[in-house]
Amino acid sequence: MNDHYLKKLDRVTAILTQLQSKPVVRAQDLADKFDVSIRTIYRDVKTLENAGIPIVGEAGNGYSLMEGYKLPPIMFTKEEVLSFITAEKLMQKFSHQSLGNHYQAAMEKVRSVLRYSDKSLIQNIEKQIDVFSAHSSPGDSLKNVIPIILESIAEKTQLNIEYQTVDGRVTNRTIEAVGIFFEFNFWYTMAYCILRKDFRQFRVDRIQQISKTQTPFLQEYGQINDYRKSHGNKVKAKLLVDKKIMGHLVNSKRYYGLVEEVETEHGVELTFETEWMADGFPRWLITFADYATVLEPESLRTKLNELLVRMTERHQ
Repeated sequence: MNDHYLKKLDRVTAILTQLQSKPVVRAQDLADKFDVSIRTIYRDVKTLENAGIPIVGEAGNGYSLMEGYKLPPIMFTKEEVLSFITAEKLMQKFSHQSLGNHYQAAMEKVRSVLRYSDKSLIQNIEKQIDVFSAHSSPGDSLKNVIPIILESIAEKTQLNIEYQTVDGRVTNRTIEAVGIFFEFNFWYTMAYCILRKDFRQFRVDRIQQISKTQTPFLQEYGQINDYRKSHGNKVKAKLLVDKKIMGHLVNSKRYYGLVEEVETEHGVELTFETEWMADGFPRWLITFADYATVLEPESLRTKLNELLVRMTERHQ
């Protein structure tokens, strides 16, 4: 069997996998995925039909498997099995507890359809992989909050939540969740807050109560990253930072809105566009303030000094 037919066999098998995993698959999407022409995809689909696979649809629209049709379990390659093991270790450390049990149940189903040799591979290798985290996961008062958020996103219905702010106050909010994300060891949901009439991010472990409603979203939303980038009013800030501590700011500086970094003879000049000038940014700056000089704005110097005075008074 020559290379051409091997490639076609791999592609046809992959197309069948796509049909099994999605309700509708467009020919153009398949052509883009496998970097072939649409006519090649048409021929591949015809090959599957000739093999007895009941495919519903036609060229120009989308393809799907006939409802109720069952196929034998998909066989995984050794590389795919190893990737599952690694992903499972990451999920055990970094997944929210409300997702962990569901993922574990899903992995048991995956294991059940593996060949005997692959099951032996898992048994031999899974104890040789570990993920070490410097931070412990926060304890949440609710165990099922993320699945409820994801259901509301899929159904496009509002949520009612009781949310504890950073100063300990509990407020009632009605939100329209756009998505969830994991950052700096915490899970967040980005949502449109009906009370504030603006987008806000809510830390999941601070949600005290949550319930779905039957009220539909008031508007359509895009992808979560669109709102993370445009969220809030940004203020420009410039710092001159000692070069010797730059290694400690690798991740946090981008979180706080770094847009430019210029090395000078006096240090590294960092320019930020930050949404957290009122509180978060100056508190972060305090952690390395003895190695940094505020170049602008003046309001940041004022806020920093106010925080330092309060800290001094508290600890005298």
